[in-house]
Amino acid sequence: MTSAAVPASAPVPAAPVPAATSEPVTPADSPAPPSATPPVSLSPSRAGDFMQCPLLYRFRVIDKLPEKPSPAATRGTVVHAVLERLFDAPAAQRTAGGARSMVPGEWEKLLAKRPELAGLFEDDPSGERLAAWLADAEALVERWFTLEDPTRLEPADRELYVETVLDSGLRLRGFIDRVDVAPTGEVRLVDYKTGKAPRPEYADGPLFQMKFYALVMWRLRGRVPRRLQLVYLGSGDVLTYDPTEADLRGVERKLLALWDAIQRATATGDWRPRRTKLCGWCDHQAVCPEFGGTPPPYPLPVPGPGRALPVEVSGAGQGRMDLV
Repeated sequence: MTSAAVPASAPVPAAPVPAATSEPVTPADSPAPPSATPPVSLSPSRAGDFMQCPLLYRFRVIDKLPEKPSPAATRGTVVHAVLERLFDAPAAQRTAGGARSMVPGEWEKLLAKRPELAGLFEDDPSGERLAAWLADAEALVERWFTLEDPTRLEPADRELYVETVLDSGLRLRGFIDRVDVAPTGEVRLVDYKTGKAPRPEYADGPLFQMKFYALVMWRLRGRVPRRLQLVYLGSGDVLTYDPTEADLRGVERKLLALWDAIQRATATGDWRPRRTKLCGWCDHQAVCPEFGGTPPPYPLPVPGPGRALPVEVSGAGQGRMDLV
């Protein structure tokens, strides 16, 4: 096992403030389409979207534009399902071979729930690409056994949905892959990644996600998790970080600033695209100004001239929210 520790001083990404765009907006007196609703909560993924590109956040959360399924993301879903359900078996039966054999079945279960995923392999009449894809998933599952010993683990929770409302009114939510609780009561939060461990200068993003979860667990249970652990199956690395109350209070301040920026962009319709190296994987280039596209008309009402924005700009002023 390759193990590395994330520096305790690793900074949390700052929240960007969206600037004005020229995209069309809906007049204040025009009703929003039934499917368009303002964001009402924050998850690690959506927070990451806004920090990466505010316009991407709008497309996913407000416009709800469709996106093509990804082979890599779908493989990750299958691998996560195997690692979750492996613990249904008694400890002695949690073997690498048994876990590998679960992969095709979990793929079939996922396909039954999401038939559109069949399109990933519609140009594969011989089944060779599907077979190679399943083999890659099996290899990731098998690698996990070189990093952790499931016969010595009895998770307290798997795929745990957590949600809390901060004193400010901001609702945070998400799913934690695994929660381990020691006999002494110390808690470890574990997240599986099917990609490779990032270089140290890019480790802030995944660590921010784990600190987000730690903040939610602290607010829910009144105790700061002892350890955060990222298990990278693509490279065989395990990264750990031990958070403090000061860390998590800092994350809370960042999230409040981020939410203020999201609320302001929601109220005004100002969402600026941000070009990064990740743009090549974005499904929305056709409607992105960075690539010559025009966003669809903004589906939410915005204030007319002289009207005040219906948004608080300080973290203490936010109202109660629900899930997006």
